Amino acid sequence: MRSPAANADSRLSLWRQVREYAVPPAMIEAATARRRVGDWAGACAAARVDVDLDLRAVARCHGRELAAQLRADLRHLAPDLLRWHLPRIAPDGLLRPGLTVSLARYGPAGYDDAEPVHLVARTPPAWADAGQRISLALWAGSRDEGDCPHPHPDRRFRLDLHRHLWDARRADELRSRSGAAHLPSDDPAAMRPEPSWGELRECGYAVHRWAAEAALLLHAEGRSGGAVAVRLGPRRRLILDVTSTGTELRPPAARIAGASRAGRVAGLPVLPDAATWTAPDLELLRRRLIDVDRLHPLVAAALAPGHPAVGAPASPAPAAAPRLVACRGARHRIGLVHGVLTPLDHDPAEIRREELLAALTGTPLPCLRVIDEAHRRPECLPEIRARLDHGDTAGALATVEALLGPDALLRSGDLREELENAALRRITYGLFRAGLIGPGPAPCSRDWRPKRDSRSHPRHATAR
Repeated sequence: MRSPAANADSRLSLWRQVREYAVPPAMIEAATARRRVGDWAGACAAARVDVDLDLRAVARCHGRELAAQLRADLRHLAPDLLRWHLPRIAPDGLLRPGLTVSLARYGPAGYDDAEPVHLVARTPPAWADAGQRISLALWAGSRDEGDCPHPHPDRRFRLDLHRHLWDARRADELRSRSGAAHLPSDDPAAMRPEPSWGELRECGYAVHRWAAEAALLLHAEGRSGGAVAVRLGPRRRLILDVTSTGTELRPPAARIAGASRAGRVAGLPVLPDAATWTAPDLELLRRRLIDVDRLHPLVAAALAPGHPAVGAPASPAPAAAPRLVACRGARHRIGLVHGVLTPLDHDPAEIRREELLAALTGTPLPCLRVIDEAHRRPECLPEIRARLDHGDTAGALATVEALLGPDALLRSGDLREELENAALRRITYGLFRAGLIGPGPAPCSRDWRPKRDSRSHPRHATAR
């Protein structure tokens, strides 16, 4: 059984890889530039977010007031920041598949709607997760489920109470909501033999924020106090008893009322996952596993307010200098010539002879062997695979072009298989979006009012 410290290190290792590949700097720059000029749809496109809602249809179905609130939220939506904070799964840190996350909750819609309307972000199922794309939609209750496999907003993964994780207007709240300013000491009155606050904190849980976050959750449910379930594992729950102090000057108090299995706390409110764990960026900074410059600009401004703003983190530029190869007792160079990786210290006639010798099962020059290995199984293949898995096709192709040249013809091998599989997975996602295989995404917001049989002002209604 792994120790709590080992589990915490594994979690931070996952988030470190996510920060490296999941949201590339080019995406942050493009999405930010479009968001700042009011082009929220362009920002979503830059962040690989598909929009499955129509504001005109929303106004018809749910009223102009709700449509105006939705439009204001979309104009300040930072889709790259949303992607930065969405839940991930081990071992590669990919987006949690088949998830519906509530981003904002609006009042009950008109036209006899009894349930509130949610702006939701959805992730595709695991078999159609090519490109790691996200979709935005409007969920207006059970009748708006369509063919989506998991249409209902998840109780555990919800961001409507954590707008600072996607709303650019409130991104600076991350510092206070994550407890970055200070970590309070353990409360002796709240300690229990198993587990204690200290043990939970070592595992990465944000125990110093549980009381305040649970109070926010209960307030959203229309309650001032009560029990809240905290998920610690697949079958392990803590029951947190929250007591309101009756004044805003004193924070709410909380104590561990007991532990239970998942089925016994089904009726209790669930503390959101974003409030259960310590913010991963905060942990990475404290353990010096990431530099502030590598964080999302909005996250860096919130967690390190004194650090000079540098914009989006810069991508490391691949080296363009020729590489040295030990070839027949000498140090030879290989580099890009006319867009192709070529031996620089061998004349064309010698290269043609050696290629013919290799075609006849002979042993080629070491320079040619290195080039062939770069085409089939390059050393940077794990990085290329990680970029493809996280949907950064442009970054993966840039790495390949920097290695082999933009005009290179790929040879059969692991690299070519990875690129071909990525292309096939993108086709699968396109078929999923079109509803041609599997349960497709829910259609755009529809007008639920009964259709009239005739026009109010039919054409050609009067005789000529």
